[in-house]
Amino acid sequence: MDNTQIKGTNLKQEASREIKQSARELAEKREKLKKITKRALWLFVAAGIAYLLVTWIVGQFPKGPDYSRSFHILGREHISPGSPRPEYNSDPPTSGPHHPNPADVSFYSKELPDEQLVHNLEHGHVWISYRSDLSQEVVDKLKGFAGGSVIVTMRLRNDSDIALAAWGRLDKFNLESGPFPAQRIKDFILRYQNRGPENPNLPSHFRQ
Repeated sequence: MDNTQIKGTNLKQEASREIKQSARELAEKREKLKKITKRALWLFVAAGIAYLLVTWIVGQFPKGPDYSRSFHILGREHISPGSPRPEYNSDPPTSGPHHPNPADVSFYSKELPDEQLVHNLEHGHVWISYRSDLSQEVVDKLKGFAGGSVIVTMRLRNDSDIALAAWGRLDKFNLESGPFPAQRIKDFILRYQNRGPENPNLPSHFRQ
C-alpha cells in the first residue's frame, strides 16, 4: 500500500471517528435536553399542585366580617311533634327543644317545622331560610348552597329576606340593590358549620 492509499485510509478513519464523536455529542445533548425538559415539566406540575392547594386552603377561611349574633343555648331536649315547648330566644331558632328526627339535608321550597330544623343545627348543619316572595333567581342561588352540611328551606315567618342559622348563631339580612351576598353566606357556613354538639367530629371545647 503506497503513501497515497495510507493517507486516504487515515482520512476515512479520522472522518469516521469525527462522525461517531459528533453522534455521541448529539446523543448526549439530546439526553440532557430530555432530562431538563422532564425536570421542568415536574416543576410545572408541582407549581400547579401547590397553587391549587394554596387556593383551596385560602378558600377554607372566611373573607369578610362576621355579621352573626350569638344566642344563649336553650338546651337539647327532644319533644314529640305537636307537643308544647318554651319560646325560642331567636327567630329563626338556633337551639332548644326539638323533634327527635332531623330533616334530610337538601333544598326545600316549602316550610319545615322549626322544631325539626333545630335538630339539624344540633348536628352541626347550617340552616338557610328565605322568604316566600323572593325572586326565583335569588332562590336558585340559595339552592346552590344546599347539600353537605347546609339545608335550605322557605320560611313564611322570616322577618328578613334571608336568615342564616347555626347552633347558637344567627345572621339575618334583607337583600339590597347590588350583587347577591354570596360571600357573606359562604363565610357564615365556613365559620359555623359542623359546630353542633351532636357532630362527632366537633372539638370538645365547642360542645355545649
